[in-house]
Amino acid sequence: MKILTIADDESQLYYDFYRPGRLDGFDLIISCGDLSRTYLEFLVTMAHCPLLYVRGNHDDSLIDNPPEGCECLEDRIVTVNGLRILGLGGSFRYKKTGRSMYTEKQMERRIRKLRWKLRRAGGVDMIVAHAPIRGVNDFDSITHRGFECFRGLIEKYTPKYFIHGHVHLNYGVNLPQKSNLGATTVINAYDHYIIDTEEP
Repeated sequence: MKILTIADDESQLYYDFYRPGRLDGFDLIISCGDLSRTYLEFLVTMAHCPLLYVRGNHDDSLIDNPPEGCECLEDRIVTVNGLRILGLGGSFRYKKTGRSMYTEKQMERRIRKLRWKLRRAGGVDMIVAHAPIRGVNDFDSITHRGFECFRGLIEKYTPKYFIHGHVHLNYGVNLPQKSNLGATTVINAYDHYIIDTEEP
């Protein structure tokens, strides 16, 4: 599968400077959050392939007004061409208001509720989140802190991929877009990143 992952900023390549056919060849688009409804609807229309998304901390409007033609992945496991994909959007809670923010305990509770689904699916191949893993591509500041419970989820199920957003690559120098946690490839989908699951 050829997968276009996106997060946080609209990619000029696929929006402002879009040319017909540029989205051809993708089997799936995955949004890791904080992207406008209009942008997601544009992509799913032009690409002619499914678009799955989780919500970012700035995506509360998508709860009541979801993008047409796109499929919300929150707290679900969706299988596409044999790839089992789990969605856990939202960021670490850094203020009292916000429907797409969670404390560590709240995110742990979301994961616990998914145990039966994970067991029935026989595990998961890809985890799609907005926030990063604590200690991997995150910051110490509460606004861009990752979740510790993501680490336990990866250690238990060993997915091939963990895809996230939230930490913009222009926040600092030498921020990696691709790294590893054990056997799991961790990808920051800021702007865009292309995954080819057939590559070794």
